[in-house]
Amino acid sequence: MTENAAQLAPIARALISVSDKTGLLDFAKGLAERGVELLSTGGTSAMLREAGLTVRDVADVTGFPEMMDGRVKTLHPKVHGGLLALRDNAGHVAAMQEHGIEPIDLLVVNLYPFEATVAKGADYDTCVENIDIGGPAMIRAAAKNHAHVAVVVDPEDYGKVLGDMDQHGGKTCPKFRRKLAQRAYARTAAYDAAVSNWLAGAIGDAAPRRRAFAGTLAQTLRYGENPHQSAAFYTDGSVRPGVSTAVQHQGKELSYNNINDTDAAFELVAEFDPAEGPACAIIKHANPCGVARGATLLEAYKAAYDCDRTSAFGGIVALNRVLDAATAEEICRIFTEVVIAPGADDAAMSIFAKKKNLRLLTTVGVPDPKAPGLAFRQVSGGFLVQDRDNGFVVPADLKVVTKRAPSAAELADLLFAWKVAKHVKSNAIVYVKDGATMGIGAGQMSRVDSTRIAARKSADMAEALGLAEPTVKGSVVASDAFFPFPDGLLTAAEAGATAVIQPGGSMRDDEVIAAADEAGLAMVFTGQRHFRH
Repeated sequence: MTENAAQLAPIARALISVSDKTGLLDFAKGLAERGVELLSTGGTSAMLREAGLTVRDVADVTGFPEMMDGRVKTLHPKVHGGLLALRDNAGHVAAMQEHGIEPIDLLVVNLYPFEATVAKGADYDTCVENIDIGGPAMIRAAAKNHAHVAVVVDPEDYGKVLGDMDQHGGKTCPKFRRKLAQRAYARTAAYDAAVSNWLAGAIGDAAPRRRAFAGTLAQTLRYGENPHQSAAFYTDGSVRPGVSTAVQHQGKELSYNNINDTDAAFELVAEFDPAEGPACAIIKHANPCGVARGATLLEAYKAAYDCDRTSAFGGIVALNRVLDAATAEEICRIFTEVVIAPGADDAAMSIFAKKKNLRLLTTVGVPDPKAPGLAFRQVSGGFLVQDRDNGFVVPADLKVVTKRAPSAAELADLLFAWKVAKHVKSNAIVYVKDGATMGIGAGQMSRVDSTRIAARKSADMAEALGLAEPTVKGSVVASDAFFPFPDGLLTAAEAGATAVIQPGGSMRDDEVIAAADEAGLAMVFTGQRHFRH
């Protein structure tokens, strides 16, 4: 579009009605200093008056008082006519004059805090009362008429409005108004998405006819998975502890892959309750290359690192407890991209400060692995939506299917391995011994190949550590899905596994169970699968 002076729109009158009053006083004072008449409603009007500003109430403009507990105040022709009228249309101008409608050149609105109300766990009626009606209606009207009206929905744009006015003699340029209009429609779209998704959950509709997701830009990324792909990071307003809510203390900006891997690492380590002991997960390319528990965080990190030292180089480290100095010192012995933990003490932060390229992220707690939520993935022409995989098992859920039941030590390791397998790309095989992974096979088309790869990694690591035999000897093994044939299970037994945890449910379960018995293995079925693609 070409632009000229005729497309500049003067701002003589502004309607301000906001829930979030961040930065409002300075902005309103700036408008008043530039000769802009201020219209306002309710609490916003009172706040501006208390600051000494001259304000007209919208009720005085419309001739109607606010009513129905504030539900009806701006839904009036004198408001919407002032926003929607085309200033260069003679018919519109005549209608304004006939009905006493004054033009509104700037709309400043942010909406009732619906998302925050839901996040606080408010009851149904309270959430409904926090659904804004007049705000979105005005925003959409002003945004549609952006040829003549500027609309602001985010406090971070207040200064930009004043700057644009100063640059154009009290007017706004069309390019800026179009940008504001886009942001306005994106806000109402996100708001409606939040309301509709909340309501679908409230009425128990797992597959509503229409589904929308929205986010707020958190970071423009240098590139995506690869340098030729552009990318950005958006947050959804969730308060779930993790990469989107973490505080970054040092290091350069997180990349697309950093964010993806850090999320995978923290969600995995959260499977291990901090109250039950320290745990560490090391992730590379969204797959764990080492996971362990320990008496201390340092022990947990060392055990996780010793699963696959080669892959751990340049990886992501996630901890389920506050990072301490001893663990920080050990992590610094190799190149690590990101460390995320629910806090870090001063000594640890001082140690990391010497590693300028290492990013340290801290959160308020760890995410609840059992909490409900939605996950979605784009496919050509649409997207798939499912519940977050918050499945878990306890000893009572397990069915012993072999002649030999697992020992107490084997059972503890089986449950550990099962938690890790949930976070490994399918087909997933995880060997565990003494609360630490010994070998991980991920993302193979054949479960037998995953079993062999995990055992081979164990053998390579044993050689590097100077051990006499592979670390999987005497371990247990988890499979994220059933063994369709005995071959994968027998491969694990040949590697040295003594017990197996798997979902069960294969047509050949009897053959697999018989093979386990013949090999002297203990095996339990979970009745639950953990595919991860």
